Amino acid sequence: MSTLSADSSPHIGIIGGSGFYALADDLRAAPHETPYGPPSSDLRTGTFSGRRVAFLSRHGDGHIYPAHKVPYLANFRVLALEGVSTLVSTFTCGSLQPHIAPGDFVVCDQIIDRTWGRRQTFYDGPGSFHATFADPYCPQLRAVATEAAEDEGITVHGSGTVVVIQGPRFSTKAESREFTRAGGSVINMTQMPEAALARELGMCFVGIALVTDYDAGVSAPGSGPESEPVTFEMVLETFNQNIGNVKKLLVRLVGNLPANAAGCCAHHSGPSVKNPA
Repeated sequence: MSTLSADSSPHIGIIGGSGFYALADDLRAAPHETPYGPPSSDLRTGTFSGRRVAFLSRHGDGHIYPAHKVPYLANFRVLALEGVSTLVSTFTCGSLQPHIAPGDFVVCDQIIDRTWGRRQTFYDGPGSFHATFADPYCPQLRAVATEAAEDEGITVHGSGTVVVIQGPRFSTKAESREFTRAGGSVINMTQMPEAALARELGMCFVGIALVTDYDAGVSAPGSGPESEPVTFEMVLETFNQNIGNVKKLLVRLVGNLPANAAGCCAHHSGPSVKNPA
């Protein structure tokens, strides 16, 4: 797979936790203000896997923003102003299917949105714009991400539907069973509106999920009728056990991004996407 030098490569963004900052060399932080307020953290740019990369901590340094309070529009405005055209969104999730186990990775291809009350568009009028969103994740980036995980020996599912709930609470057993019957693979609280905003901005966007638990009401193979109800402590423990795999995957993924990764989703975007109102 062809790669580019840091000088000629498209600008790449990574949304995740503040722990990823240590991956980059010559890291520089810059505060930003936007018409939507400040982003959840300073945008930090540096050299990572031979490429220029911008890092943003979704929940803020110290995890100060719960999922329903993340300043999503400000975050994506800053990324767009920095010139990010290829965006990797890493996130933790619960499994809705017995064959998707804690510690597995899922490169999602579809979304079921169950959030409410979140501002999900840059286009609030006057006038209207309707984004094409049948396939919310870039298929080219999904293929690169799946290959990167396989090359690192990581158990990965190359497709899957993420159900996005409002939070901050976890699901009831009845809700979880409903999401499983609807075809959900994993469950998360942040992929909407991230995926929709990326589409409006013409960004090539990929969501990489680390499974930390079985959701309430989902039965793990051989464990009986139901798994243990999920807790935040359980999520954190599994994440910490697998952070090494997350970093290995990102190193391989960023290094393998092809020359045409940026811009292949631009035809789905709206007017003046680099400078939305």
